Amino acid sequence: MRIVFSGGGTGGHVYPALAIGEQCLSDQPRSEFLYIGTSSGLERDIVARSGLNMPFEAVEITGFRRKLASLDNVKTVVRFLRGVQRAKGILKQYRPDAVVGTGGYVCGPVLFAAARLGIPTLIHEQNALPGLTNRFLSRYVDTVAVSFRGTEGKFPHAGRVVYTGNPRATSMVKADKTKGLASLGLPQDAQLVIVVGGSRGAKAINEAMIELAPLVKGLPGTHFVFGTGQSYYDSTSARIVEAAGALPDNLQVLPYIHNMPEVLAASKLIVNRAGASLMAEITALGIPSILIPSPNVTDNHQEHNARSLADEGGSVMLLEKDLSGSALFDQINKIMTDPLRWEHMAKQSARMGQRDSASLVVQELNRIVRKS
Repeated sequence: MRIVFSGGGTGGHVYPALAIGEQCLSDQPRSEFLYIGTSSGLERDIVARSGLNMPFEAVEITGFRRKLASLDNVKTVVRFLRGVQRAKGILKQYRPDAVVGTGGYVCGPVLFAAARLGIPTLIHEQNALPGLTNRFLSRYVDTVAVSFRGTEGKFPHAGRVVYTGNPRATSMVKADKTKGLASLGLPQDAQLVIVVGGSRGAKAINEAMIELAPLVKGLPGTHFVFGTGQSYYDSTSARIVEAAGALPDNLQVLPYIHNMPEVLAASKLIVNRAGASLMAEITALGIPSILIPSPNVTDNHQEHNARSLADEGGSVMLLEKDLSGSALFDQINKIMTDPLRWEHMAKQSARMGQRDSASLVVQELNRIVRKS
């Protein structure tokens, strides 16, 4: 099968596409792929690192401003129309069996173009609250796949909506935790807490970790791994050393965790934003979490994501307005020193997971291709 994937802006929109590609190759080893993203997002680098031998094409597009009369919105419409024409040219040349969109503005012109060309199309919505682009595309594509049970009704104009979970979950199940611990130089019985702020890092979480750093000595049996984000690394690591006097023995500070599936598989607790791919990863592995939803995302969708897991007992949600180093350490301490609470959270997290998500998406892809 020849598949074109499109998605961009953040890693959360790219990794599900790669997971679907991996499943396609597992089912049909002769599958071929093309990725269409933007030149300004993380997708080009992530795709290149994936090992899927996936060519990359760029289409330039921006999102709409909330102020409808904004001149920028006029420019966005022009870019959208140009993007549709650019995407049509790429698709006519590549001649895919299907086109899959996994989120981000770039999906708009690419999936719209594919639908207009009569190519089977599927979009995957990772969040509990659908984004503007996918709501727009749902009128035109063959299938909308959703990550959260009960959100099917949020696409009232779609021809077909199916619950599949997030394909990223399937990749996580295969992760080798022994390699994760080895990559960090830790013993196999290490009690590992991961703190990250998403693929780009998060200033608010970094500030909290600077304040928290002197406190990690209070949990000597727990090892902390903190990913600052590439652009924050130098300043944040220097301030941690200043705040703690020296880098604590049970704290590692890294700019980015490239082997996150393996490291996450080895962890006992994750502190992060509430991006959809992260939610799929931790529930697939049954890992307790402390989620700090970003308040700076469209329609506050990360809080909806976090609440869905917190309400089930698999996570603690800590709003950014309540975030501090002491508040975060207090929550970590309560979970890591209470085995019964940790076990309950792990069980509830796993109950929310959909481990065979990628297979379900590929089954739906095969269905719409056969139907065409």
